[in-house]
Amino acid sequence: MLIFWEKRLVFLATPKAGSTAVEAALESLANVAVQRPAELKHTDLGSYRRHIEPWLHQMTGDRFTTVALMREPIGWLRSWYRFRHRDDIDDPDHAMDGVTFSQFAQSYAGSAETYRQIGMQCDFLTRSEDRVDRIFRYEEMQDLTHFLEDRLDCAISLPRVNVPPAVDVSLSDEHEAMLRRFLHRDVALYDSLCMVAA
Repeated sequence: MLIFWEKRLVFLATPKAGSTAVEAALESLANVAVQRPAELKHTDLGSYRRHIEPWLHQMTGDRFTTVALMREPIGWLRSWYRFRHRDDIDDPDHAMDGVTFSQFAQSYAGSAETYRQIGMQCDFLTRSEDRVDRIFRYEEMQDLTHFLEDRLDCAISLPRVNVPPAVDVSLSDEHEAMLRRFLHRDVALYDSLCMVAA
């Protein structure tokens, strides 16, 4: 999470949606940069509204604009799978050894424990009828870059960081359809982003 005090702007770091690159590029410009622990770095909208926004409003009398990225839902789960493979290198039990992406996706959709560990992007970006003020598609990162350049009045170049290993993330049509049904709230939110005026 990055807070730009003078610009009245807060960047919420959606997990597995390019937030590390944004933070690497903009940390020096932010008044507050929360990089760790992960629970604070990835403060969701609900936590922001409950804990951080009231403090910012009390200190400034203003409302800060919230900004975040959202990844195409199946691509986002693929990123989680790659991330788990990377972390598995240091795991002596190799929990991901031999687990295909199809199996991982079925576990995500069918196991309460796996789902709890990962969650959904819509739960991060929305709260009841409320949502992050400006949500940009990860796949159209240049839109976020242009927005931030205008708001922060500077040129921005995003580095490639936190790159996961290349692994097979293929999915049968049947399993992809199953996953899209399970992720229907994320799919609906992602599809709505193209209808939001820039």
